[in-house]
Amino acid sequence: MATAMQLKKDMEFYRSLGTLIETLKLLAAARYQSLEKKMRVYALYLEKLSGMCRWLDMQHVCHPFVRVTDKPACAVCITTDAGMLGGLNSLVMNKALRWLEQENGGMVIIGRRGGAYIEKRNRIYATFPGIIDEQRLAQALKLRDYLVSHVTNGVFGKVAVVYPRPLSFTTQSIEVVPLLPFVPAESGRAAAPGGAAVLFESAPAAVAEYVIYLWLGQKLFEVFGESRLAEQGARYMHLENCTQRLREQDRTLRFQYFRAKHEIVDQNMRELFAARILHAQ
Repeated sequence: MATAMQLKKDMEFYRSLGTLIETLKLLAAARYQSLEKKMRVYALYLEKLSGMCRWLDMQHVCHPFVRVTDKPACAVCITTDAGMLGGLNSLVMNKALRWLEQENGGMVIIGRRGGAYIEKRNRIYATFPGIIDEQRLAQALKLRDYLVSHVTNGVFGKVAVVYPRPLSFTTQSIEVVPLLPFVPAESGRAAAPGGAAVLFESAPAAVAEYVIYLWLGQKLFEVFGESRLAEQGARYMHLENCTQRLREQDRTLRFQYFRAKHEIVDQNMRELFAARILHAQ
């Protein structure tokens, strides 16, 4: 059994660790709020790009961006290189593997930890560095160009992104969102604002390609941002669980410490009384 001195040192260590964890929780919450404010700026842009596609008669557009082919599928897995996430990366990878069980294809992985998780399964097309907030747009566009090139050249026939989506600060859901072939929110062809006919200078397929190209880059940028939000929320919840375990450990150590202290006092009292009895004799 540990001595009272050792138990006291352990208590001090866990209390210091608890203070550090509380600081990390505050940082995760502050980072979440900062990223969330930036995320609200781009929703209208995505909505307008998606709306433009409804002006086209997608059912009659012949282009790999809107037509299903028999080429292999690609799951874009958004993982993170950061720690203290409570297994968020493994949830993303397992979700992607389940999706690929129904599709013939492989993965494009964002983040080296996701690549390490799956490297022995021979399903990786390519890997990209983890998301960096200051480079998020450039990273999204680079991934967009990679996917567009491979879909256009017939390497991929279907593309979906698997990522953690924040439902709230404390709740995340692993989502599989189809990217290509593009499916507009509403089927059919819509009229231009005011009911006027839509005139296309270029062929509808060329217009669809360009609009979907823009939409895909912005959608990936949004997904990257949501992934970073989910990461901060998952980190906070993981740290909160650590806080609960530290509190339980602190209660256990305090009980053991006071028990050890009482045993020392009892032993000293017994020795004192024994010495007085011997002295009285």
